Amino acid sequence: MLRLAIMLAALASVRAGANEPSPADAGTRIGLGLEQPAVPSEPIANLAEGSTRTASQATLKLGGYVEIPYQWNFNQPSNFITNYRGFDNRHNMLTVENAVLDALGTSGPVSAHLVLQFGHAPETYYLAEPVSMGTAASGTTGPSVWKFLQQANLAYVAPLGRGLTFDTGLFLSPIGPEGLAIKDQWNWSRSDLFFGLPFYHAGVRATYPLTERLSASLQLYNGWNSVVDNNPELSPAVQVTYNVADHLTVNALYFGGVERNVGAPEGRPWRHLFDGYVMIAPLPWLSLLAHADAGFEPNHFGTSGWAAGALYFRVHPADWCYLAARGDYFREFVASNELGSAAPIFWAGSRWIASGTVTADFRPHDNLSVRLELRHDQAEKELFFSGQVHLGPDGVALPSARTQDTLTVGAVAWF
Repeated sequence: MLRLAIMLAALASVRAGANEPSPADAGTRIGLGLEQPAVPSEPIANLAEGSTRTASQATLKLGGYVEIPYQWNFNQPSNFITNYRGFDNRHNMLTVENAVLDALGTSGPVSAHLVLQFGHAPETYYLAEPVSMGTAASGTTGPSVWKFLQQANLAYVAPLGRGLTFDTGLFLSPIGPEGLAIKDQWNWSRSDLFFGLPFYHAGVRATYPLTERLSASLQLYNGWNSVVDNNPELSPAVQVTYNVADHLTVNALYFGGVERNVGAPEGRPWRHLFDGYVMIAPLPWLSLLAHADAGFEPNHFGTSGWAAGALYFRVHPADWCYLAARGDYFREFVASNELGSAAPIFWAGSRWIASGTVTADFRPHDNLSVRLELRHDQAEKELFFSGQVHLGPDGVALPSARTQDTLTVGAVAWF
């Protein structure tokens, strides 16, 4: 932990520095870039990169990014909501999707990482966070407490072999290849897999580089999207990553645990999640990615489960331009028997949801991305809004459409 005097000295003399990943980020979603280190990490390109160094070899890096989109939903919903899209969710208005401040402090083998966020993204990011009521001596915890905090963790690299990294705190989820920062993604919007699966976890991890290209990580979390858990069981995960910089990334992960609320009619079932992806750049101007995720949960009503996949394609025809396409499909199986039915895990009871996306990414400057994106969403049941939106008896807006098409123009800048 850096002392206040060191922090002040660092802030007073910030200068441009190298784009180095933090040990505290090992094991998180890495974003859709092949320029990643052997240990998977959420890219710290957004840390850009001021750094300072004192006689004690302490460093501080500051950075951030701002994402501003305008979106037109061809359904023209009267409530201006593009539903089930995660963060790009407002029709016919210019908004701030996310504004992020990022600080990484290191002192020898110890590091601390803090990421703050503001905008539409944080409101959706913590929608699933459990609410734990407080008392006269203990405050209530829930989405309103955590929504401005994207990451907060500390790490220690033990001098064992190639360096064994222990870290603890709040992390981006290691599930899947997509990340939270748009600048590190091939598209503006995220896939249905990213939106349906967990965004973040709180817990502890140990990561070790077995070779220069192969790393393994053991992880223990509170659960899916839980800073404060909704049950007493912890959720373990195991992750293995093979990476050849700029050419190939192969990732495999298992995540298990009890995710139902205490007292849920499904009982205390153990949910199993299996995730994997392969990202390859066969040519300097061509990148390909395949992502698959599946899981099952034996409960009192039978076995619930899901299977999902996404394919990505990106070309780089000029230094200032990228063209990308993505298609995804997510299917859920809800257990039922003579006792009744389990509550759906995803998509409000729709058995499947799918999307197709094409994106043009223009780079007039190294730290500026301007994107034009067309996307089509489709589901088995009405999940989306169209035209005049009506309210149910509980005051909640009622979806009325099985499809929605959007056109998004957005800009993201980072430092």
